[in-house]
Formats: sequence, structure tokens, C-alpha cells
Amino acid sequence: MAESLSTAVAILKKNKLKMTKQRHALLEFLLTNQAHYTDVVTVDAYMRTEFPGMSHNTVYRNLKEFEEVGIVEQNTEQERARVKYQCDLHHQHHHHFVCQNCGKVIELQMCPMDFFSDQLPGCEIAGHSFELYGLCAECKAAGVQEQDLVKN
Repeated sequence: MAESLSTAVAILKKNKLKMTKQRHALLEFLLTNQAHYTDVVTVDAYMRTEFPGMSHNTVYRNLKEFEEVGIVEQNTEQERARVKYQCDLHHQHHHHFVCQNCGKVIELQMCPMDFFSDQLPGCEIAGHSFELYGLCAECKAAGVQEQDLVKN
């Protein structure tokens, strides 16, 4: 965690963002929970417990700035914004498998775009996002069944 924190601090400094005690606490929270996406509302509640005078706007602005400089990843599930600490600060383009039971996030090591690009001759792809959902190995081994899950 110390290496990731020092890397994040270096990224903030490089992008001329001050390291405040609030940002430090936010980074530590995200690092502690980096194996899962966390609802932004949960992050906001945690930060406002640690810093009672902190506004909602400050929390959301910091998360947005962290996303802009590549420290935080964001996605939306059922219209709820969720964030997590960037899996790989050196290779930001990547994809995930997300367990629908426990919420564990596993980074995928390849991008499927070559497969799709080959099927779209003459087309220009401007961007993409790609996540797989299902059961992680631990949940599957514990006997969780796919039919027990809420479908995305």
C-alpha cells in the first residue's frame, strides 16, 4: 500500500494538486478498499465522518480530480456511481471481471478490441468500455449459484 500511496502522491504533485490531509485520507480509504468498487455515497459518508466540516462538493470534486489524473476508476451500477483505486497506475487502459456476489474486482490482462476491430473493416472505433460479470472462483467454490444473483 505504501508504494501505491507514494505513486498516487507523485501523480497529484505532477498534476499540481496539493496533498491535503483530506486527500491523503481519501487515498488511504480507496487503497484499503481497492479490491472492490465502492459507492460514491459510501465514500462521501466516510470522509464526512472523518472530516465533519467537509462538504459533499469537496468529496465529489476530489474524486473527479483523482479520476482525471488516473488515480481512480469510476463505473455506474444501477444508476449509482462507484469508484475504486486504479488497478494499475502505469497501464490505465484495462478491463475488469466483477463478481456479482461479493463485488470483488479482477483486472483482465488483455483488451478484446482487436477481435472487434477485425470484424469492423473500414470503421473507426472512438472508444469502448468492457466489463465481465459473474461469480469469482471463491464464490463459485462456496456454492453460490448464478440463478441466486441479481442480473445487471
